[in-house]
Amino acid sequence: MPPVSALPTLDLPARLVDAAAEARAAAVEEAAFDLGADEAEAAVGEHLEVVGEDGAATHFFDCTRGGYRGWRWSVTLATGGDDEPVTVSEVVLLPGKEALVAPTWVPWEERIRPGDLGVGDLLPTPPDDERLVPAYVASDDPAVEEVAIEIGLGRTRVLSRFGRETAAQRWHDGQFGPGADMARAAPAHCGTCGFYLPLAGTLRAAYGVCGNEYAPADGAVVQVEFGCGAHSDVQPEQISPVAVAELVYDDGVDLEPASS
Repeated sequence: MPPVSALPTLDLPARLVDAAAEARAAAVEEAAFDLGADEAEAAVGEHLEVVGEDGAATHFFDCTRGGYRGWRWSVTLATGGDDEPVTVSEVVLLPGKEALVAPTWVPWEERIRPGDLGVGDLLPTPPDDERLVPAYVASDDPAVEEVAIEIGLGRTRVLSRFGRETAAQRWHDGQFGPGADMARAAPAHCGTCGFYLPLAGTLRAAYGVCGNEYAPADGAVVQVEFGCGAHSDVQPEQISPVAVAELVYDDGVDLEPASS
C-alpha cells in the first residue's frame, strides 16, 4: 500500500488509497494531450504519496517531463460509496517544494525602476499618485503659491509635500549626498561653492544643482553638504615637486690641509 498522510478525523475508503494504478493511468492520459501517447508514459514517474481528503484521495506522482523538475502529477480519486465505482475527479500538475516556478506576477507599473525609461518610452502617472496634487490645491510651497496667484496660471499637477519629501530623502541618500565617499574627502561643501545653483521653493535650503562641468555631479541635484575636489575655493598647495632630504651638518670633523 502507498504511503498515506490523511487527517485522522477523515474516513478514507481503503480502495481509494489502493487505486494508485488507476490514478497513474489518469495522469498518463492527461500527459498524452500535450506529449502524445509515446512520451506520456515516461512523463509520469514513481508514486510519491497519497493524501486523504473528505471522501476522496489524491495521489501524487513524480513528473519526469523535461523542464518540470520538482513538479508532481496530482490525481484526485473519489467514490460515492462502497458499491460505487472509483472515479477521477481532477488531474493537474502542481509544483513541489523544490519546483522551479515563475516569480509572482507584479503589475508593470510596480516593476518600473529608476533608470528603466528608454528613448521613446512613455510612463504615465496614475491619477491617484500621492507624489502629485492638483495645481489648484494648496501645495504647501510658498514659492509655488506665489507664482500661481500672480500670473493666474499653473501646471495641471504639482509636487505634494509627500512628493517633495521623498525626493529630498532620495537625493540625500544618493551618490551626491553628504554620506558619499567623495563628500567626506572633499575640502569644502557645495553650499559654499560658486558653482552651486540653489533650487527654488522649500528645497532651496538643502538642495541645488552643480554647474561645474569638471565636477562629477555637473547638472545633477546635490545636497548642500556634498562636496568634491572641484570646489570653487580650492587652492593648490605650494610645495616642491621634488622631495628634498633634510640637510645635516656634521661639525665634529676637523678639516686639516693636506701636506704637500
